[in-house]
Amino acid sequence: MSDIDARRKLFLGPQIRKLRRSLKLTQAQMAEGLEISASYLTLIERNQRPLTAQLILRLADAYDIDVRTLAPSTDSSTLLALQEVAADPQLAGADLSHHELQEMAEMFPRAADALVRLHEGLRAAREDAEALAETAAEGALPGLGTSPVEETREALQARDNYFPELEQVAADFATRNKVRLDLPQALTTSLVNHLKDAHNVDTVIMPYDVMHGLLRRFDRHRNRLMLSELLTPSSRTFQVAHLVGQLEAGELVRAMANDPRCTSDSSRGILRLTLGNYLAAAIMFPYDRFLEAAERLRYDVEVLASRFAASFEQVAHRLTTLRRPGAKGVPFFMIRVDRAGNISKRFGGGVFPFARSGGTCPRWRLYEAFRTPGRTVVDLAALPEGQAFLTIARTTERAGAGAHNPGQELVVGLGAEVTHAGRLVYADGLDLSAKGRANVATPIGVNCRLCPRETCNWRAFPPLTGRLVVDVTRRSVTPYHFVRS
Repeated sequence: MSDIDARRKLFLGPQIRKLRRSLKLTQAQMAEGLEISASYLTLIERNQRPLTAQLILRLADAYDIDVRTLAPSTDSSTLLALQEVAADPQLAGADLSHHELQEMAEMFPRAADALVRLHEGLRAAREDAEALAETAAEGALPGLGTSPVEETREALQARDNYFPELEQVAADFATRNKVRLDLPQALTTSLVNHLKDAHNVDTVIMPYDVMHGLLRRFDRHRNRLMLSELLTPSSRTFQVAHLVGQLEAGELVRAMANDPRCTSDSSRGILRLTLGNYLAAAIMFPYDRFLEAAERLRYDVEVLASRFAASFEQVAHRLTTLRRPGAKGVPFFMIRVDRAGNISKRFGGGVFPFARSGGTCPRWRLYEAFRTPGRTVVDLAALPEGQAFLTIARTTERAGAGAHNPGQELVVGLGAEVTHAGRLVYADGLDLSAKGRANVATPIGVNCRLCPRETCNWRAFPPLTGRLVVDVTRRSVTPYHFVRS
């Protein structure tokens, strides 16, 4: 019972109701098994009565369950989104506490999600109105609507960034075509040969000036896959695998892209492209073989990149998808940022509570990777709520197109909760005890708008959850003084 706090009353109604339904029991049947009345069980499920230690023991004995599974499990991203909602000026008088928001996320997750979506719509409407006001005088009216990128991210997070349908396609393809994985160049050769033999598609490397800025183009009329000479070998392999997936399972990917969370052609198009990329990665990194190698190498990303002839970013991205029930890898999150802190890619919102808008915390050592290109930066980072993460970061480069369109240097970050750090080679030599983490962990926030730290001299904006206090008689290293709402 270590994961359940025995020092407070345990209101676990939603968990008990979920357990009962999973066992296909009526309230009367479960009440009889627990030796209580059906009316008392009803009160428990409605969170009007706490769950006693005696009842927990009866549950474990009667239904052979691990009582730790009853511990409330709040999606950190949902709770963070609710905090953003509560900080909205329109709700200034509501005075919603952290405990109330957490209780809502635990007890009524669907209602919480609906409230977050409603707030996102309100925020998008405000942003559209501001943009409209700024450009009306110029006679140019921007297109209105919610962000297609954000809708796509929500669709991915709803599936925990794991798609068994596409994993099965990749596994069947490898078995059916005897794809070689024993040598780094063997996979690319196998895929190129498959395109020719199965689809009569030739693969050619083209000069960048002929490609007119494109990195990949499939000419359906000539049955040619044209790849830019600017692509690295691992990127060429990925682009070939992408076309293989498109030709082998295009209909499936199109059907999966019709996700109800995607409300526009743009968001459905982005999701379709993302799912195509997912399938390409599944072909490059077969699930079982990749997971076995990752576990044996203790998630040494550099060695995995060499073994699979891939880039650091490709390996990091694939690590976030190892979520198969019964064969899961370490739950990672991944983020990709530029020097200005803009986030161009993020996965694993259920692991790390990414903000739905804005950049990241400037104190995060993630950005130090820009100062040491090609070297991995390891960091322990701690959020104000106490969550700690072991993170690694390394530079990567987005392909350019010559002197007038140079490539862009980015940083890819990969992280896991410190409870999993012992499985990672990057934790060797680090003191991961509570005392050790307190001494060396970098104190970060989600971003300045949502961070409650009062004495941070890195702060760029006052928090949404605080009231700004201005005192002309004082000046300290902290740029903003505020009182928590």
